[in-house]
Formats: sequence, C-alpha cells, structure tokens
Amino acid sequence: MRKVYLRILPFAVLTYFFCYLDRINVGFASLTMNKDIGLDAAWYGMAAGAFFWGYVLFEVPSNIILEKVGARIWIARIMITWGLISGATAFVTGPYSFMAIRFLLGLAEAGLFPGFVLYFTYWFPDQHRARINSGFTLALPIAVASGAPVSTALLGLDGLWGLRGWQVMYIVEAIPTVLIGIAVFFYLTDRPSEARWLASEQREWLIGRMSHERRQIEAHHGAGMLRAFYDPKVIMLSLNYIGIVTASLGMLLFLPQIIKELGVSNMEVGWLTMIPYIFGAISMVFCGWLSDRIGDRRWSLFTTCVISTVGLVMAGLTIGTWWALVGITIAFEAVEGGDMEGLPAVGNLRQGSAVFFHHQGAWHTTGKAIFNLGPEEAIAHFSSLYERVTPV
Repeated sequence: MRKVYLRILPFAVLTYFFCYLDRINVGFASLTMNKDIGLDAAWYGMAAGAFFWGYVLFEVPSNIILEKVGARIWIARIMITWGLISGATAFVTGPYSFMAIRFLLGLAEAGLFPGFVLYFTYWFPDQHRARINSGFTLALPIAVASGAPVSTALLGLDGLWGLRGWQVMYIVEAIPTVLIGIAVFFYLTDRPSEARWLASEQREWLIGRMSHERRQIEAHHGAGMLRAFYDPKVIMLSLNYIGIVTASLGMLLFLPQIIKELGVSNMEVGWLTMIPYIFGAISMVFCGWLSDRIGDRRWSLFTTCVISTVGLVMAGLTIGTWWALVGITIAFEAVEGGDMEGLPAVGNLRQGSAVFFHHQGAWHTTGKAIFNLGPEEAIAHFSSLYERVTPV
C-alpha cells in the first residue's frame, strides 16, 4: 500500500490545501474589501454564506456525477471552475455581485471533499481508511495557518496592476488552483485496474482485496443510495456535524475581524490567525491517535464538543480582548479534535451500512446537505455579534 499512499495522499492534500486557501481568503479580504464595495457586517455574513446555498444544491449531484464519469475528469473540473470563479471575485463591485459570485463558487466547489472520500474507497481497504482520511483532512488547519500571513501580505499590495490589495489576493491565490486542476486530469488514476504505475501483482492484489470487501458487505446488507437519507446513524452523525462545522465556519469567516478589534495591523492579523490553527493541527493528530488508542469514539467526541462550547462561550464574552483569541484557540483545538474522532465513527458505518461503502461520498453529502443549513444560522449570528467591527 506504500505506493498507493505516496501516489494519492500528497496530491489529495495539495488539492484540499488550495481548496481551503481559496475558502478562507474571503475572511482576510473583508478587512479592506467590505468598505470598498459597501458591505456591512450583515451583508457580509449573508453574501459569504451564499457559498453554501450553491454547495447544498450541487454537492450530492456532483458526487453522483463523479462516480459516473470518474474522479480524474470531475475533480479536475471542480478545481478549474472554482479557481476561475474565485479569481473573478476580484471584480465584484457591490453586495449583489459579491453574493452572486459566492453562490457560483459554492456550485463549482461542491463535491470536492466528499469526492475524495469516495475516491479513497476505490483505493484503500477498510483498515487504511481512518489514516487516509486523517492525513487528507490535516490540510485544513495547515492551509489556514500558512495561508493567513500570505493572504494578509497580499492585502498590502495596493496598486499592483492598478488593483486594490484584496483584488490582487483573489487573483494570485486562484492561479495555483487552476494549474493543479489541469494537473489532476493527467495525474489521477480513476481505479486500481487502470494503475499502470503499480506492478501487475500489486494491482491484482488490490483489485481482489477491494472486490472481496465489497462482496462481503453486499452479502450482509444490500446497497442503495437512498438509504443514506434515512439511516439513523447517518442522521445522528450529520446532526453532530452541524454543530462541529457551524462552529468551525463561524470562526473561519469572522476570526480576522475579531482579531482586528484588538487594534493590530492587517499583517499582524495574519500572524495571529495562525495560532488557533496550529493548535488545531496538533489536536487533530493527538485526538485521532488517542481515540484509536483507547478504542473509544462516543465519549471522546462528546468531550471535544463540550470543550469547544466552553471556548466559544469564553470568546463571546471577551470580544475585544486577548482572552477572545484564547477562547477561540481552545474551541478550534476541540473542533478539529472532534473531526478526527468523528471520521473513524463515520468509517465504522461501513460495518453496519452497505450504503456507506458504496456511496460513502453520498453519505457525506447527505450530512453536508443537512449541515449546510446550519452555517447560515451561524453566519447571521456572527454578523450581528460583530456588527460593530469596522473594516479598515
């Protein structure tokens, strides 16, 4: 399996890295963009949240198309179109055009994460699934931690090409996404049977192993994608995911503005934004290891959710002080740790639900479709909570 890991995981992490880099730049752009195009906090929250309207509409169809046409073509399409639309955000002129471009960005990007989750089920047997998902998801905090100072540095390039700094940031950060999307078309292999980079005996072993697992689950359960929409375990984990990702997205979109209230410069905002995500990356690795070590998912996940709640309450009560950053760091550590405890719990559904094996991506999109209604509530809440923030 070493060849498969080295061939697939680094490239998957790279694509998800730029996915989140493009996703977080709206938070840093808001430090100067909001004033330029006439966005107040409520408009910013609603327009930024329009991303998820498009995401909800197209995520499940996107994953179904991926299974039909293959990961190579469809993930390339996702990356190229979202890169082009992300770059086009540089040319918005007001609240309505910003909302429209965010909606289109959600349509374009829908399906990337669950698409890769589905893609992994073609290549990695059950015993490797938690490790590959954990390694893939680690790109999120790394992208934010390393991308934060890059984004704020680009904000300082006012006048380059006759553009404002936030416009330069959108264009520059979109270029690698488009280029990697083109590379996906030539680099990814859809199925093990097409992997000419594996020796014939390795290829046959992997095909046999994946086919054997599929037959076992089919014999025990039966398969159908519609089952994902009413499976009680899917619904419960989706509800849990609402809480985890609503908190994560609220912090992601508004953290730069919260830090700006401390009276620091835009560049310092970038450096300080790294702190919660560095601790989050450490927490992801530690909590995933601990959960595997003690063999527990339920109480580990419960504990991280409680700690996250405490951190968010602490941050909300201390806005405008450095304690707010401490609270957000605590919350984000717990949120990312909860993600790593939740992923193996999701993986365990394969033992009790054939739909997860055959339509793991569809399972994820079902949960995301439910969860994506949540961030709209969170964004509206954060908008009113930080209404007094004035971008500079």
